[in-house]
Amino acid sequence: MQERSNTFLETEKISRLMCRYAVPCIISLLVAALYNIVDQIFIANASYLGSYGNAANTVVFPLTVVALALAVMIGDGCCAFVSISLGAGQKERAHRSIGSAVVLCVLCSLALTAVYFAFSRQLLTAFGGQVNRQTYSCAKEYFTYITAGLPFYMFGQAMNPIIRSDGSPKFAMVSTLAGAAVNIVLDPLFIFGFRLGMMGAAVATVLGQMLTAGLAVWYLCHMRTVKLQRQSFALRPKLMAGYLPLGVCSFLSQISLVAAMAAINNMMTRYGARDPVFSQAPYAQIPMAVVGIVMKFFQIVISAAVGMAAGCIPIVGYNIGAGRRDRARALFGRLLAAEAILGALATLVVELFPRQLIAAFGAAGESSYYTAFAVKSFRIYLCMMVLACVNKATFIYLQSLGKALLSTLLSMVREVVFGVGFAVLLPVWWGLDGVLWSMPVSDLLTFVISAAVIAYTLKMLTRKERP
Repeated sequence: MQERSNTFLETEKISRLMCRYAVPCIISLLVAALYNIVDQIFIANASYLGSYGNAANTVVFPLTVVALALAVMIGDGCCAFVSISLGAGQKERAHRSIGSAVVLCVLCSLALTAVYFAFSRQLLTAFGGQVNRQTYSCAKEYFTYITAGLPFYMFGQAMNPIIRSDGSPKFAMVSTLAGAAVNIVLDPLFIFGFRLGMMGAAVATVLGQMLTAGLAVWYLCHMRTVKLQRQSFALRPKLMAGYLPLGVCSFLSQISLVAAMAAINNMMTRYGARDPVFSQAPYAQIPMAVVGIVMKFFQIVISAAVGMAAGCIPIVGYNIGAGRRDRARALFGRLLAAEAILGALATLVVELFPRQLIAAFGAAGESSYYTAFAVKSFRIYLCMMVLACVNKATFIYLQSLGKALLSTLLSMVREVVFGVGFAVLLPVWWGLDGVLWSMPVSDLLTFVISAAVIAYTLKMLTRKERP
């Protein structure tokens, strides 16, 4: 197959490149997020699962995010590294880093699967699975089959950004869409038709992930700009030291969600036990089930925000490698404006239509306590999504510039220091409401820091020398 050039990234109109790369990336990440969300929607609307199934899905969800975090660290880091390498005309370094990323992803996925099976009870307990017996039973069943499919899930997600860096964002999108379509078709068949419950939802998800992984393997054998060779596939410490730091921001943006959900789930369990309503056994799972739904909607929005920024990584990386700072600066301004618009639209939806959003997750069969807490949770927890989207875009843009340390430090502050810290501290004074206010407070304080970083980045990109 004849190799092609990515020089159009340096010459084509910025707005056209953003649409060409960002839209498929947004769709790919949205579809990846929808795997778990679609499961939860069908589970919630199955009368024999209900809020227990919802709570179980919430318990297992953070464990799938750990797998995703490792995958995107490898994939996004390699994507940025390959794009900068191609921009500088270093194809040898590009194909060797891709081969190294493939091997690393396979090894990490197998290791994580083994750890999950070995410590299943401890992991489910850590994320609130012991809130009651029915929830733990559902969580254990769902977890077992999802864990078996982790290698396919991680491989497909890691290869997606690498495929984009090769100049094929549409193929990356189609491969993810194909897997999601399988999941959407099989979920109702397994859950309602065969009444396989949590196992049915998990198996439908894994089969879709296997298709996405298979398409990624096919693409690696037919790459456009680089040609993978047998010697490409080896762990190369020097190259890993080059691309893994560039993926740390993506890793932290995902893994911090796990830390936050662990804190939130446990705070919901602890302070729910002190609530006059949720301390009663029939309602004990409601806070966890509701917050899980709210975080799923947040994940949809933030996936679009991250997809918009991550889709621009090949464009920024190539232009920085080619010395075109002016184009990188122009793209940054447009990216921030688009992220702010996305966040504003999402905020309007959650503030005006919370009941309609809840209804999609089977609220019709739940108590009035469930609905009231869900409405309040949507309106409080997601009120600062404009700032959340802008913050994410800033972190990822720095990553695409090769500013791995600064990107990582900002992510650590937002996701770990603020995200986990406020989730633990605010409930001490405000109870369950304190858990809900943890994210908006974190995003507000992070934006104060991000504003200074944005100004610094724009100033840096006006200089003539390379960053």
